[in-house]
Amino acid sequence: MTLQMVFYVGLGGAVGAILRFLTMSAIGHYFHSQFPISTFIVNVVGSFALGALLEIMALQWSPSPELRAMLVVGTLGAFTTFSTFSMDLYYLFDRGFLLSAVAYALGSVLLCLAGFWAGMAVFRGVLA
Repeated sequence: MTLQMVFYVGLGGAVGAILRFLTMSAIGHYFHSQFPISTFIVNVVGSFALGALLEIMALQWSPSPELRAMLVVGTLGAFTTFSTFSMDLYYLFDRGFLLSAVAYALGSVLLCLAGFWAGMAVFRGVLA
């Protein structure tokens, strides 16, 4: 890992965060629902974008490691972390690690929800 790599990931992260904010703001402006449609759409679009980008890079385009990290880890990682989850899960299934894939999917959803709840509960008690 180099300072240049960290810079590129940070730059991509800034772009991804801004894109996420603008996209979610635009969607929220037009759709009013109890369902978190903005997050849902960002996650689906980000997952599609990561899949498309990885396929393009595998078949036709070989960017530098810095540019690859900027786009995949920085931009799409900040736009939606669900895209990276989808990629990891896909590769587990694709490589035949079915038990690991199921454990990863269920564990990620359940433990992240539990972690979220625990974080709220701890600080609700501390800050209340």
